[in-house]
Amino acid sequence: MAQNTSMEEFEALLNESLEMDTPDEGSVVKGKVIAIEAGQAIIDVGYKMEGRVELKEFANPGETPDISVGDEVEVYLRAAENSRGEAVISREMARREEAWDRLEKAYADDARVEGAIFGRVKGGFTVDLGGAVAFLPGSQVDVRPVRDAGPLMGLKQPFQILKMDRRRGNIVVSRRAILEESRAEQRAEVIANLTEGQTVDGVVKNITEYGAFVDLGGVDGLLHVTDMAWRRVNHPNEILSIGETVKVQVIKINKDTHRISLGMKQLQEDPWDTVVAKYPLDSVHTGRVTNITDYGAFVELEAGVEGLVHVSEMSWTKKNVHPGKIVSTSQEVEVMVLEIDEAKRRVSLGLKQTMRNPWEVFAETHPEGTQVEGEVKNITEFGLFVGLPGEIDGMVHLSDLTWEGRGEDVIGNYGKGDIVQAVVSEVDVEKERISLSIKAVDGDPFAEAVGGVKRGTIITVEVTAIEDGGIEVEYEGMKSFIRRSDLSRDRAEQRPERFQVGDKLDVRVTNIDAKTRRLGLSIKAREIAEEKEAVEQYGSSASGASLGDILGAALKGDD
Repeated sequence: MAQNTSMEEFEALLNESLEMDTPDEGSVVKGKVIAIEAGQAIIDVGYKMEGRVELKEFANPGETPDISVGDEVEVYLRAAENSRGEAVISREMARREEAWDRLEKAYADDARVEGAIFGRVKGGFTVDLGGAVAFLPGSQVDVRPVRDAGPLMGLKQPFQILKMDRRRGNIVVSRRAILEESRAEQRAEVIANLTEGQTVDGVVKNITEYGAFVDLGGVDGLLHVTDMAWRRVNHPNEILSIGETVKVQVIKINKDTHRISLGMKQLQEDPWDTVVAKYPLDSVHTGRVTNITDYGAFVELEAGVEGLVHVSEMSWTKKNVHPGKIVSTSQEVEVMVLEIDEAKRRVSLGLKQTMRNPWEVFAETHPEGTQVEGEVKNITEFGLFVGLPGEIDGMVHLSDLTWEGRGEDVIGNYGKGDIVQAVVSEVDVEKERISLSIKAVDGDPFAEAVGGVKRGTIITVEVTAIEDGGIEVEYEGMKSFIRRSDLSRDRAEQRPERFQVGDKLDVRVTNIDAKTRRLGLSIKAREIAEEKEAVEQYGSSASGASLGDILGAALKGDD
């Protein structure tokens, strides 16, 4: 009886021992490498169970296996026995289970994990996290887009887990988050050691149209194009190149945004400190055209000192021309200093002031009455514009085209390009106007005809036409008209028809109108004047003599 009890206890203990030593399928167990053959490791997992594992499962991606006989390793028991009576085990699945446990804890603690990028997939890369494979999106590789990820492949480095799902086997990691965190810490440390006004050395990291980014040792500062030099800089690559070491001054630090503004020109002497002394008003200097706009041209007097030649100060004669047709970029020109505004750091320059006013020169060389020759440049409704020396124009008004008739009737006789002779009649330098006269070239026939004639003079004229209102007469080629009321002192004799064309008549000049180029003539005025003279000479009405007696005596006197 006692013997039977002992056997039952032994059997129970044996079964308990067997149950304890026999591992469960689907669990991680410890085993010992007992042999390595044919690229496989033979592992004893206990209870006389052995299994085979490919050697590559003992190596990280891109590395050689590190396994030897006698090593203790953990493997995943997939099945206790296969068709060959061997245990089905996996080192890779054991590493994965171990990794997932470790990664879940790291994810919960928001801790970094170590891994290595080993492959490229659509939209990013694959990362080995010590047994578990994670996805690294392309946007999470670096703070800036990475063109070549070759140097990062196989390199062990820290990552941040962004998302993980064990059931689906998905893990998403970020390398960028680690870099940004490190960058922020490094940036804060560097900024803490910087002060405004401090001079530091930096390396040009990137160049844009508006400036350059300079690495100050872990933190970037912006060197704006306007702070690179006192002179005008059209593009930063004129004076900087990527990788160049430069000395800069810290202009401003924004503690909130960690933005740093840098300057190079602040380390140089400001040329504006001596501008007023070096460039007094009305002084003439040689400069170089640096930029041309619609409203003028910028001229560099020296590095850092530029002045504007406004379009209105560029030429005496070219008024509505683009500045680019007067000067060209990089051209050296002489300019005059017109105004200096130190507060706004502006210099107003003049180009035309370095040359004499062509209207002044013309007035000196061509006084009024001088005859000139020029080409008809333009024809308008009020006259002709004629080109003159000094690239200036003079105007011939309609009224100065001809002595006879209307200017509107003869302007059609002229065309652009015609060479004409004219006389300078007026020069207005202030208004930049020159008046010319074509009709004055051959003199004034009216003035020549009436040169010795005065009011009250008796002249002889020839009748050229008979009209109802009077008669037309001619004197030295000049036409005049005698009205009916001026044909005779006697109303009965004021008949135009009593005259004939060709008759010679003595008339009295009553008016000389140079503007209308007309003589006022009158037979009546001549007769009245003769009567008055006869009365004064031969008697008066007070003496009792009649007009007939007086005239008779006057006639005898004439005989």
